[in-house]
Amino acid sequence: MIEAILWDNDGLLVDSEAVFFELTRTFFAEAGLHIDEEFWGIEYLGNAKHSYQIAAELGLAPELIPSLLDRRNEAFVQRLRHSVPLMPKVRETIEALSGSVRLAMVTGSPRDKVLLMHGNNGLLDHFEVIVTDDEISNPKPHPEPYLKAMEMLGVEPERCLAVEDSRRGLDSALAAGLRCIAVPNALTKVQCFDRAHAVEADVSGVLKHVNVEK
Repeated sequence: MIEAILWDNDGLLVDSEAVFFELTRTFFAEAGLHIDEEFWGIEYLGNAKHSYQIAAELGLAPELIPSLLDRRNEAFVQRLRHSVPLMPKVRETIEALSGSVRLAMVTGSPRDKVLLMHGNNGLLDHFEVIVTDDEISNPKPHPEPYLKAMEMLGVEPERCLAVEDSRRGLDSALAAGLRCIAVPNALTKVQCFDRAHAVEADVSGVLKHVNVEK
């Protein structure tokens, strides 16, 4: 029986990864740098390269990079102040699960950005535990974020499912001993999810796996 479901956030529950990518593409283009969805999905979201490294590899002079990224980051924060759209079928899926299984969020974003991007959408009220980048020392793909969430919930891996949109998150969940359902988005669909428990088109696909386990 599944007792808890542990969810990633960015690109899975909210469309923040697309927002961040589009801002990055705009600011990079102003500096003469070209990136597309496949490149970003592989290098940034897949290989965990930082924006600074990507800009440098694309040929931007090192002294120009900090200012570019500062302006991009400020634009992203301003965009988050208006909240971010939920991904398809998120609200109805979370509401269907709430009260039946325990829900936790395990995200690589800092807590202040999580609060901004969700705004007043009410989704965070359904999560018993929220583990953010502020609370851990080793980010995904290290297992620490998921291990911390399970410790806070007081549950064992075999009673849980993780849900992720990226290979980096999948690797983190697997390293923590969890089965993980992958729900790739438009940016992460280029990644490999061969080790996932299942791959679903949207988050509502999680429901049938919980039902199977009952």
